[in-house]
Amino acid sequence: MKRTWGQKLVSLLMTALCCLAMTGTALADEAATFVPGTSVNGLSISGLTVEDAAGRIASFYAGEYKLTIKERGGKEETIKGTDVGFTVGIPDGFLQEILNQQNAAGRASGPNVDNRHRVEMANSFQADALEAKIQALNCISGSGIVTTADARVSAYQEGQPFTIIPEVNGNNVYPDKTAEVIRAAVTSGATEVNLEDAGCYYAVQVTSEDAGLKALCDTMNRCREMTITYVIGEQQEILGAAEICSWLTGTQDGQIQVSAEAATAYVQGLAGKYNTSGTERAFHTASGRDVIVSGAYGWKIDVAGETAALIEVIRTGQSQSREPLYASAAVSHSGPEWGSTYVEVDLTNQHVYMTQNGAVVWDASCVTGNASKNYDTPAGVYALAYKQRDKVLRGEKQADGTYEYESPVSYWMPFNGGIGLHDADWRNNFGGTIYKNSGSHGCVNLPPAKAKILYDLVYKGIPVICYH
Repeated sequence: MKRTWGQKLVSLLMTALCCLAMTGTALADEAATFVPGTSVNGLSISGLTVEDAAGRIASFYAGEYKLTIKERGGKEETIKGTDVGFTVGIPDGFLQEILNQQNAAGRASGPNVDNRHRVEMANSFQADALEAKIQALNCISGSGIVTTADARVSAYQEGQPFTIIPEVNGNNVYPDKTAEVIRAAVTSGATEVNLEDAGCYYAVQVTSEDAGLKALCDTMNRCREMTITYVIGEQQEILGAAEICSWLTGTQDGQIQVSAEAATAYVQGLAGKYNTSGTERAFHTASGRDVIVSGAYGWKIDVAGETAALIEVIRTGQSQSREPLYASAAVSHSGPEWGSTYVEVDLTNQHVYMTQNGAVVWDASCVTGNASKNYDTPAGVYALAYKQRDKVLRGEKQADGTYEYESPVSYWMPFNGGIGLHDADWRNNFGGTIYKNSGSHGCVNLPPAKAKILYDLVYKGIPVICYH
């Protein structure tokens, strides 16, 4: 049956509509994908949807990422992304924005159109796994590591001169810095890092041609001829070259290294032999008695100070004589160490004497600490701390703000903390047994006229010897 012209027209219209629908669908599908030549950070995403492109990027970095670590001597090591749980995250909306721009620009592609894109991606990884891989690297824990070392002077060998040991150019890295560089590379998604360029290797700082090192070696060889003579009164202690050289352990930071332990032991030996502070000593009193006294007064070598000084002397390589440094000193090394000028306090007989150049030039009765109240004046050998006119002596401060006592004195001569010699114008009598029940708080009370004369005779540092 023949179709009429109307039927043919309807058929043609229907066909045209179907073609238009199919074309629209194809165009819509095409608009949802990236044009040919599209890449992100060098990875092609051409023809992919936003969702598929995101998946491909994540899959690539998770499965394909690796960091190549270039090391000294052309060696390489790698850390794979799969070993450390490496993943990447593309900023939200970044891929969709690229697609939108391509569609808005007419989906242009080809050699004259640049559809390459770069973006900083948010990388993540398992920190513990990465640290384990770093510590397992041959450059950090391998068996072929050669330690870099500066040139140095040899240790002492008896009878042998000191020599310079050449430097060693090794391949050991700074572990902490290397780990930091690798962590930064993985964090940024870098695929390669050069440890040499990043300054991860130890570098020689001092070579065998270093002028300073050569000078130190020469000085150490001079030590093979040096002696240090300690002069202690009329005695001498000689520290010889062999012992000095046995203390030398090489060089570091431009200095000769001296064993502090050995130097300290030597100085302690001197102190043990010559210290008198705190020891018991015989004293011949003005009244003719011989008593044993002790106290802080006396010779005491400053062990720490003298050890440091001795090390510096050795570093010069020059022989010399010296006196040790003293933490406390007396008048004489030979004979009585308090010399021939001193003050003595006879606590038993309640009398004070001033001896000057071996002769008693002043004496007076006194009153010392109240024995019944346990205010006894301590026996011992002391040195006068200072002297002062017109001093108010005070006891402990009470809860109400007043003091236990307040005693103005005209002549104050302390020798043992708050204990000293002074005038006591409130007393009419001195000497005898007054101290037993009516003594002082520990000071040595003197008649005012006598105290004035003594004040003019004494000076800071004069020995004060208290005894029973």
